[in-house]
Amino acid sequence: MRAPIRTAIAGVGNCASSLVQAISYCRVQGDAAVGVSFPTLGGYTPQDIEIVAGFDVDSRKVHRRIGEAVMAAPNCTQVFWDKLEDQTAPVHRGPDLDGVSAFMRNQPPEISFVPSEHPALSADQIVDELKKAEAEVLLIFLPVGSTRAVEFYAECALRAGCALVNGIPVFLASNPGWAKKFADAGLPLIGDDFKAQFGATVVHRTLAHLADLRGVKVDRTYQLNVGGNTDFMNMMDMDRLVMKRESKTEAVQTAMDNRLGDSDIRIGPSDYVPWLHDRKVAYIRLEGQLLGGARTSIEMRLEVEDSPNAAAMAITAIRCARIAREKGMSGAIHDASAFLFKHPPEQVDDPEAYDRLLAFAGDA
Repeated sequence: MRAPIRTAIAGVGNCASSLVQAISYCRVQGDAAVGVSFPTLGGYTPQDIEIVAGFDVDSRKVHRRIGEAVMAAPNCTQVFWDKLEDQTAPVHRGPDLDGVSAFMRNQPPEISFVPSEHPALSADQIVDELKKAEAEVLLIFLPVGSTRAVEFYAECALRAGCALVNGIPVFLASNPGWAKKFADAGLPLIGDDFKAQFGATVVHRTLAHLADLRGVKVDRTYQLNVGGNTDFMNMMDMDRLVMKRESKTEAVQTAMDNRLGDSDIRIGPSDYVPWLHDRKVAYIRLEGQLLGGARTSIEMRLEVEDSPNAAAMAITAIRCARIAREKGMSGAIHDASAFLFKHPPEQVDDPEAYDRLLAFAGDA
C-alpha cells in the first residue's frame, strides 16, 4: 500500500470544505463515489489524500480540527458528506496579509470573515508546522486577490520542502521567476487558478472551439458570473479582480483560432447575490457570422455548486503533485497543469491537455 499524500491547505473556505468532504466520502464509497474525475490516476485514488494541516484567519475555524472548521460560517457550500470524524488535522492561525480585504470585514458576521484574536503564526512557525505534519503538498485556496498571502505561503512551501498546488489566480506556475524557484528547490509547482470540473470556462472554451471547427467567425463574446459565496463577495472589490479577469479571459482567448479585441470580449465575476450561497450562475453569449456573413448567436445559462466544481480538480492536482515528486520532476509541471487550470504555464486545447495529463500519470 502506498503512503498517503500528506496535504496541507492554506485557506479553509468553501473549496476546502468540498475537498475535505470529498476525501471522506470517497473513503467510504470507494468505486461507487459519484462524479469523481480520474477515479484512479497513476495508481492513486482520492482516498489516498490525507489532510494533515490547515491555515486560516477566521475565529470560527482557527484552533479547531479541520472536519469542524470546514462546516463553520461563513462557509456555505452544499454539505454532501457530513461524516468527517476522520478529518482531525488542526487549523492554525495564519497571517492576514492581503487575504482579508476591507470589504470582507465590513459585512454581517454570518457572511464575512471574522479575524481571530489569536496571534498569527510567523513564516518560521508555519514552516515548522508543515514539517511537523510531514506535509508533502501545500494547496492554496486563499481568496482571490491575495497576492502577498499566496507568495508568503509559496515561500513557506519552498522552505518546508512541499510541492505547491496553486488553486487561485495569482500567477506562480505561469510566472517564470516562481517556476525557477521551485525548480532550483527540486519541488513541483502546479497551477494556476483551477478550471472547474464542469464550469463556465470549460463550457465557454468548448463553444468557442466548436465555432472555429465549423468555420464560424466569432465577433464578440461575454461570460457574466454571479454567486453568493464569500469569494463573490470578496470579488466585489474591483481592485482584487485584475488577475482573475486575465486568467478567465486568456483561458477563452487561447481556445479560439483568432484572438478578439479587448472591447469584444468580457469575462469575469459580475455581481454578488447573497441568497445564491455557493451556487454560481454563468451567462455566456457568443455572436458571430456564418457563410456570407449571415448572423448567428448563442446564449446559455449554466448553474453549478461552485466549490465542489473546484474541489474535483484539486483532488486530481494533489495526486499529480505526488506523481511529479515520484518522477523527480521540479518547477512548473506543464502536463499536469494544462488540463486542470485556467492560467497554466502552457495553454493547450482541452482534448490534448487531457491526453497529456494521462500520459504524465502513466495512464495513457
